[in-house]
Amino acid sequence: MKKSLLILWVSFILIPLSGQIPDQYYSSAANKKGYALRVALHHIIKDHEALTYSELWNAFPSTDRKPNGKVWDPYSDNPGGEPAYEYTFITDQCGNYSTEGDCYNREHSVPASWFNDATPLYTDLFHLYPTDGYVNNRRSNYPYGKVGSATWTSLNGSKVGSCTTPGYTGTVFEPIDEYKGDFARSYFYMTVRYMDKNMGVTANSMFTNGSLKPWALQLLIQWHNQDPVSQKELNRNEAIFALQENRNPFIDFPELVGKIYGNDSINGFDPTGIEEFAEIVQSIRFSNPAHGDLLLFYDDIENSSDLSLTLYDVMGREVRTYDLSALPSGVSIADHPPGFYFFKINDRKKQIYKLIIQ
Repeated sequence: MKKSLLILWVSFILIPLSGQIPDQYYSSAANKKGYALRVALHHIIKDHEALTYSELWNAFPSTDRKPNGKVWDPYSDNPGGEPAYEYTFITDQCGNYSTEGDCYNREHSVPASWFNDATPLYTDLFHLYPTDGYVNNRRSNYPYGKVGSATWTSLNGSKVGSCTTPGYTGTVFEPIDEYKGDFARSYFYMTVRYMDKNMGVTANSMFTNGSLKPWALQLLIQWHNQDPVSQKELNRNEAIFALQENRNPFIDFPELVGKIYGNDSINGFDPTGIEEFAEIVQSIRFSNPAHGDLLLFYDDIENSSDLSLTLYDVMGREVRTYDLSALPSGVSIADHPPGFYFFKINDRKKQIYKLIIQ
């Protein structure tokens, strides 16, 4: 049987999802899922090359640089528009501040008070970001959450206020939608890298020891699904890998959230074979709202009447199965919300691909 040929209509864009993952980097985690997968990943990414706190200033220009050369601050950036202010590396680092736009500092997205300033958590770049000093101060050590009534709003729309996320009733900080997935994947990284540490020292922490509290886990899964991995995160992952010599597995393989924290029924983790079609496409990205069909064309397929395609969400739940007996086949994606999906071609090879609707 010849290999299937997948063709996308002209309005669709091919964008590689994975970064430059070294050969065999994740091999020891192969075929695992759930807690066993989490433990395997922990042993892969632990013992990284820890930076000093002062070295973070010199790391940010490689990890968090905008295309225009300015500081990429998720607390002040305005995607698709002009930000109220921007910072120059080194020149504008804090220092004193009294309002937004004064200077940028080193933000622990997982507040340091939650883990008693312990090392190497204190300087791990995967949860540290350059952010406006004043906004960082207003965030304080509040957990992330969905704000109901805001008591303060930053110039880019980040909020502080009362929490409407089920399971928590205190004050929370809500970043803008474009960076919620970034922070979620930072937290998932922390649950693997520091699963043996206590990140729940304070009552308002999102962690109990090294694991996310149930309300926090559900919130961050939602943010992970709603805000897929961006090219910014892929580039940041590579830059941090060059400095710390470890990676964020949830950027390399977003499906790990489902395999560790969900009911992923597709297969165990496959770090090498999930994209057997890699020479053609590693991921498929559609615009939001999605329009049109995913068109699949086959050549010389035996028993073509038995072909079907099954779409799964990142938690491994079946979304829908499509009959592919009519060749070529068009699979409508117009009614699916933004997020990560997998589709499995149910032919002899049982090929699985990543699908991104954003």
